[in-house]
Amino acid sequence: MVILQSSCSFHPALFLHSSSSSSQLGLQKPSSFVCSKRNVSFCVKSEHSSASAPQDKPGRRQALAVGTVLTWVSFINPTSASFAAESKKGFLPVTDQKDGYEFLYPFGWQEVSIEGQDKVFKDVIEPLETVSVNLVPTSKQDIRDLGSPQEVAEVLIKKVLAPASQKTKLVEAKEHEVDGKIYYTFEFLAKAPNYTRHGLSAIAIGNGKFYTLTTGSNERRYEKMKDKLNTIIDSFKIFNV
Repeated sequence: MVILQSSCSFHPALFLHSSSSSSQLGLQKPSSFVCSKRNVSFCVKSEHSSASAPQDKPGRRQALAVGTVLTWVSFINPTSASFAAESKKGFLPVTDQKDGYEFLYPFGWQEVSIEGQDKVFKDVIEPLETVSVNLVPTSKQDIRDLGSPQEVAEVLIKKVLAPASQKTKLVEAKEHEVDGKIYYTFEFLAKAPNYTRHGLSAIAIGNGKFYTLTTGSNERRYEKMKDKLNTIIDSFKIFNV
């Protein structure tokens, strides 16, 4: 029996669904995990580097900019430099030392702020192309304590990742282990009246938290985007803090 205990606000770009029923999956609802039925506004954050000297050539300006960014990343997060070295071309790394997770996201996506989500990045042109990380406290020690990959995925898709008005389908769910930690990953479809989202999620338990990373795109763009989306999923790791 799979039991989920959380309630989240829904935004079309992220497939977060507000549920009036009690949680199932045996997860605790944190005071900081705020969910709302109100419309959520995006707050796009952008960083602009200072302009180079007029006489600099483009190649030199780019090299200086890259060096500045890497220095800044290393200063903010000592471990992110090594993670950045493992990044694939066309992706940028995120390492959260406080909550203990890391992942890659495509270059060009912008960070936005959405109530109830720990991290969100999205494409500003294609609103369904996003990656979000959600954290919920739990007393469980192993993701397998919640059920099989298929059981947990079904509950999350129907209760959290898509609104009740949408028709959902679990395409595939599986388990894998990385550095002694168990992850469930799954692929799903959620059909709305005017679009279908093709989503991918990775979930894990550690540090007293239930982690959910979800990404996806419009079904019409999935073949073009699937390699990038799978890179995001494969890059998601949690670590002890």
